[in-house]
Amino acid sequence: MTKFATVTSAAIAAGLLLVATSLSAAENITFWTLNFSSEAANKAFTAVVSDFEAANPGAEVTVVTRGTDDHKTAIRVAAGTDKGPDIYFMWAGLGLGGEYVKAGLSLPLDKYYADYKWDDEVVPAAGSFSRMYPGGRHGVPSSLSGEALYYNKSLFAKAGITSTPANYDELVADAEKLKAAGIPAIAFGGTVNWHVMRLMDVILEAKCGAEKHDALTAMTVKWTDEACVVQSFGELQKWGKNYILSPFMGIDDSQAFNLFLANRAAMMLEGDWLVQQLAEAGKIDDIDLFPFPTRTNRLYGFANYYYVSSKSKNPDLAAKFLDYLLSTPVQQKLLGVSGTTSINKNVTYGELRPMTKKWLDLFNTHDKVFLNGDQAFPLDITTEYFRVINEVVSGNMAPADAAAAMQTFITNKG
Repeated sequence: MTKFATVTSAAIAAGLLLVATSLSAAENITFWTLNFSSEAANKAFTAVVSDFEAANPGAEVTVVTRGTDDHKTAIRVAAGTDKGPDIYFMWAGLGLGGEYVKAGLSLPLDKYYADYKWDDEVVPAAGSFSRMYPGGRHGVPSSLSGEALYYNKSLFAKAGITSTPANYDELVADAEKLKAAGIPAIAFGGTVNWHVMRLMDVILEAKCGAEKHDALTAMTVKWTDEACVVQSFGELQKWGKNYILSPFMGIDDSQAFNLFLANRAAMMLEGDWLVQQLAEAGKIDDIDLFPFPTRTNRLYGFANYYYVSSKSKNPDLAAKFLDYLLSTPVQQKLLGVSGTTSINKNVTYGELRPMTKKWLDLFNTHDKVFLNGDQAFPLDITTEYFRVINEVVSGNMAPADAAAAMQTFITNKG
């Protein structure tokens, strides 16, 4: 029988790791992942797990879901103990996912990639992240997502905006038009650090360009040596002062989304997963989207991954479940429920919502992706990046001081 549990931060403090060891390791695996973004996604995943158990008598999968920050805390705790999940969700890249590969929490999956021939089913761009870690291939993709600006068509019209911006300066001009019409340009939730971070990421891409942005996140150039860094922090501060729905530092991402649905702000910088949420809210006809106008022809986005824990007592069953999850029939069933595209290259696309088709067009016309900062940076640098962004967007730190703070932290960690 499938077991599902939703765990909060209070439960973490009370002993969240107990749920991972409550079943017989010989026949059971525990899967830690994020809360599902919609009820349809929750039902679809529940059915996948139940079908796997039915096809494998005696096997039992316990799924534990948490919010983003609680999940990060749980994995951090698990990394320091001899307990934890058999499979855990984490983002790909040298930052969040790579931090736990480096810590030894992730089991290399080269054997399973060969045995199950996963490369024959996985979209190459999605699977490529498994090769970026030292010591073998780690994790399998669960999704490849893009992030763009969703906008309220009626609010744009009210502000006299008749077309989407072609560059960053035009976007700022549109934000000014919205402000003049009494409409906050964009909504963010400041209590979750990564939400406002998205705005800094895309401004850096727009102001510094692709090559220099990559060098900054790779820490191969100094943040204090690049004029575009101070410019970018200055732009972030301008958005915080003039264009972000306030007060934003006291709300989270879900509250920001609800305010967007209530026509309180004209835009959100969100991923393709929002399509299903907008549909469920009955707002999909009111909203459209466009990529953040960086002019680098790179799409802002990231890959989500599932990793097998090096502490799993049943890695073969864990890999078997992941193989089932990656399979074409299962991915076909999940298509459109938790994302607009599949990580399985063999699925077929039928009739699509206009917004879903627009996302597919974006994926097809952008052959390069730049990562969210918290996935591009190691975890310790990410923490400082969050702190500096929060100080700047709140007006408590000057842009030049922000660049210096980032470089000082990077230098001292080096």
